[in-house]
Amino acid sequence: MLKVKDQDLFKEVLGNYPTGVTIVTATTEEGKPIGLTVNSFASVSLDPLMVLWSIDHGVSTLHDFVNGGEFAIHILAGDQQELCRTFASKGVDRFSQCNWAFSERGLPIIEDTFAVLECETFKAVEAGDHTILIGNVKTIIKNEKEPMLYHRRHFASIPDEFYAVK
Repeated sequence: MLKVKDQDLFKEVLGNYPTGVTIVTATTEEGKPIGLTVNSFASVSLDPLMVLWSIDHGVSTLHDFVNGGEFAIHILAGDQQELCRTFASKGVDRFSQCNWAFSERGLPIIEDTFAVLECETFKAVEAGDHTILIGNVKTIIKNEKEPMLYHRRHFASIPDEFYAVK
């Protein structure tokens, strides 16, 4: 078992690993939209197209995400920092704070993100205090925006200078 000191070091090390930021959405059994900010997202396979993300066992919507059968991963744009914070907050009506609509698949889709991947759940794997959800990508939407970057607890767009040829 890791000591608190080890957990703090683990968080510090991974906090220095730059990542993109996503919001994952789905619906409850009653059809109510649910969503949360997630940065534990990765590609799994190109054939078939598969991705994964993980959800903490303490999240109130865990059952809905694990048993819902499908979810949408929104890769956030650099200008969506406030939306990122909203979907990471508790006790907030998250969907009232953004423009969204149900897709043809019946998933809540947030407007103006960098991209959206609509997925069918392939497998859920318990791992420590999280469950990893692996999804088959069924629909991809990409907008002409810059993606968000998360590093050292800060959010930003990738600066244009990063792309400059030297």
